[in-house]
Amino acid sequence: MPNTKSAAKRLRQNIKRRARNRAIKHMVKTHCKRVLAAIQAGDPERAREEFRLAVKKIDQAAAKGVIHKNKAARLKSRLAQRLNRMGVTAPS
Repeated sequence: MPNTKSAAKRLRQNIKRRARNRAIKHMVKTHCKRVLAAIQAGDPERAREEFRLAVKKIDQAAAKGVIHKNKAARLKSRLAQRLNRMGVTAPS
């Protein structure tokens, strides 16, 4: 329980930010799973489109500070490697 007015405000802000950050992280994970599902299904066109959307969401999360920029780079790199192993060149 916060003791001061400013501590109460910080608590409200933290709760709001945590909810927003969790939603963004969930969106990133969902898009990454969609890329992997498309690769598993052997659908190169869908995999490429899902990869493009996943990269967009990852970059947005990194720009907002939800995930670290190095983690964003690592996620994109790993997805691109999977896509390239499938025989589809990842759009840069």
